[in-house]
Amino acid sequence: MAEAAEKGDVFITTTGNRDVITREHFEEMEDGVLLANAGHFDVEVNLDHLADLAVDRYEVRDGVEGFEMPDGRVLNVIAEGRLVNLAAPIALGHPVEVMDQSFGVQAVVVRELATNGESYEAGVHDVPDELDREVAEIKLAAEGVEHDDLTDEQREYMDSWEHGT
Repeated sequence: MAEAAEKGDVFITTTGNRDVITREHFEEMEDGVLLANAGHFDVEVNLDHLADLAVDRYEVRDGVEGFEMPDGRVLNVIAEGRLVNLAAPIALGHPVEVMDQSFGVQAVVVRELATNGESYEAGVHDVPDELDREVAEIKLAAEGVEHDDLTDEQREYMDSWEHGT
C-alpha cells in the first residue's frame, strides 16, 4: 500500500483484515480515487482515519461518499466501506476471483484429508492456516501480485473474534 497509495486510482481491499488502507495512505492519494472493500467487515479501509482528515464529507452519488481533504482532494468511498459486492447499490455477490480462491481452499482441504485424514478426529475443523496461505500465495503469484507483511495489530485481529461489525 505504501507504494500503491500515491499511484493508484482505484483501491479494492480483499484481505479480510483491518487497517489495510489508513491515514498514511490517504495522505498520499490523488484526487478522485475510489476506495472499496470486498474482503470482510468494514474495517479494511480505516474510515475513522479518513473522517479525521476530511474537512467535509458528502454523498457524491448513490452508494458513494466523498471525503474532502484540506487541500481540496476528494477521496471516494463506495458502499460505506462495507462489502462492496454485497452492499453496493447493485449487489451481485462474489466475483469469480473470490470464488476460484474459495474452490482452491476446498481442493487443498480435500487433498489434506486424503493424505492425512487419519490425524483428524471426527468433527468440524478450521482450515489449517498453512493451507489457506498456500492457496493465497499461489493466487497472488499467478496474478504477479506482491503483498505487504501483516502488522502485529493485523495479526492479532486475524486471530480474534472480538472485533467486527
